[in-house]
Amino acid sequence: MYASVDLPLILPELREARGEIGAAERGELPDLLDLGDVRGDLQMHSTWSDGKNSVEEMLEGCVALGYEYFAITDHSKALAMIEGLDEESLRRQLIEIEELSERHPEIRILRSMEVDILADGTLDLSDEMLEALDLVVVSIHSLFRLPTARQTARVLKALQHPEADVFAHPTARLINKRDPVDFDVEEVLACAAEAGVALELNANPHRLDLRDTHLLLAKDLGAKIVISTDAHRVEDLSLMPYGVEQARRAWLERDDVLNTLPRDRLLAHFGIE
Repeated sequence: MYASVDLPLILPELREARGEIGAAERGELPDLLDLGDVRGDLQMHSTWSDGKNSVEEMLEGCVALGYEYFAITDHSKALAMIEGLDEESLRRQLIEIEELSERHPEIRILRSMEVDILADGTLDLSDEMLEALDLVVVSIHSLFRLPTARQTARVLKALQHPEADVFAHPTARLINKRDPVDFDVEEVLACAAEAGVALELNANPHRLDLRDTHLLLAKDLGAKIVISTDAHRVEDLSLMPYGVEQARRAWLERDDVLNTLPRDRLLAHFGIE
């Protein structure tokens, strides 16, 4: 059908009346991301907080998928109901990760935490401990209904923290359960792009956050994306295809997504030794 009107094939994910006909005419259709491009997972949880498997079991799951790296991102202490980690617990976890790293050189474990953005936009961890982490993932888990201006200011302050690396499930939506938080999406995405904070596409099918239209805007603004499963058990690592499918709807290519990078380039991007 496309050949009959002198157009290349437009893949189904792009058929949304978002300029794909014009892009096809100009030879500018994207080379869409594939699942095989993904080299690691940058958000998951273990029994240190609300996960169901140990760090080592999550490591084994990532090795089985052929990943080159992964991040353990247990929750910070603000989430007391799920035993989020205080600084002493985090120090003990980092010792365990160091020991596992010595035994498993085949994969890089990134020392990380999912750090809550507090009401005033500060982060739920001291600067000293933030600096000790390889990857700082920030997210909203409270005060979902703040007025737009306050919610926007809260998020902008967090994204401008010099240690922030990734903004996880940015709108905090749960599909059919919780509406997205109300902030100025374009202002937040532009701030992330300027600050060099990657935006997460959470692959859990209950989230799929950011949504495809937000991802399109993020790409236009020059922001980088990471696709993570937010796994709370080994089986959840298999959710990555949902994120990749969402990314394809947003015209994302391999170069738009940081966790398609080989290990050395990913470490260099985040300044990890």
